[in-house]
Amino acid sequence: MAMLELAILGFLRDRPLHGYDLRRRVAALMGHVRPVADGTLYPAIKRMAAAGWLIRKDEPGAAAAPRRVLYLTDEGREELERRLREPDELDISDENRWFTLLAFLRHLGEPRAQAAVLRRRLAFLEEPTSFFYDGDRPMAAEEFGDPFRQGLLTIAHATSQAELTWLRTTIDALDRPSA
Repeated sequence: MAMLELAILGFLRDRPLHGYDLRRRVAALMGHVRPVADGTLYPAIKRMAAAGWLIRKDEPGAAAAPRRVLYLTDEGREELERRLREPDELDISDENRWFTLLAFLRHLGEPRAQAAVLRRRLAFLEEPTSFFYDGDRPMAAEEFGDPFRQGLLTIAHATSQAELTWLRTTIDALDRPSA
């Protein structure tokens, strides 16, 4: 639920959206992990409206029927910024949750605060880890005769290295004073 709410807040921060358009965007971002059903999205929208984070307004539609458009409120903007500034540990460590957070981190707007979130992800990725262990020791891809486990570890390592490079470069850029 938390990531669905973050995605809703983030997309509405981009611009007001009709529920169908919002659902399409959320599904494109998160749907590869878990489909976004109306039975999940619309109750979340209702809860968020009750919390004062968004409002619904009827506006003229392209045809005759009015469309209900969702707008982010000032309270919703504050909630989005809070979630971006103070993500849970799972938001940092879980790749799918991290991608959702990363999709909207630009809305935090403060380079130092953005860099602080990126540093948390960097620290997480710099910890030695593996999908497989020999006792307490992480196992490397070349230790397996199984090409599938080798593939899993090779792909994960390459992805991790690419992300580490990006994180370090981006943190350095955010830490530089703007001219």
